[in-house]
Amino acid sequence: MKRDPAARVGALAFLAFLGCIPLANWMIGHVGTVCSPGAPCLIPVAPHLVAPSGVLVAGLALVLRDVVQRCLGTVWGVLAIAMGTAASVLVAPAQLALASGTAFLLSELTDFAVYAPLQRRRLVLAVVASASTGLVVDSAVFLWLAFGSLAYLPGQVVGKLWAVVFSIPFVRLLRRVAPTPA
Repeated sequence: MKRDPAARVGALAFLAFLGCIPLANWMIGHVGTVCSPGAPCLIPVAPHLVAPSGVLVAGLALVLRDVVQRCLGTVWGVLAIAMGTAASVLVAPAQLALASGTAFLLSELTDFAVYAPLQRRRLVLAVVASASTGLVVDSAVFLWLAFGSLAYLPGQVVGKLWAVVFSIPFVRLLRRVAPTPA
């Protein structure tokens, strides 16, 4: 019996997506070039620009959710958002749980709303546009709720955009595995 390659890619993307959530939350408190008590660990994302260290993984999560939807369908995409939101609240440090869960839910729903109508005609554009809008929502909501400041917003946006930019070649390959949405 031949296995559907799109289903395998979708299942791997689903698991990787869910794995991004605890990893991003862990990185914020443990990985960075600068880690100060009561503040997120920071990494450089561009010259003279830093961001909380979970940004790269958070940007990747937005792309992976699109892959889940492309390969497994809308129901799996919504399930990923629901499970991801719950995981985000459960794994975030107590002082960040509300910010993490709210930002995750709103950004993934924004990503979903932008991605869904575009994916049939222009897959790469759909992923880039949806992830870009989702990452701005995620960054602004998380920073405001978690720290009461948007000081790291430019770094957050740039850091997450790096993950989106690096995903483009893989998204192009995805068109071969899943030429039409599930």
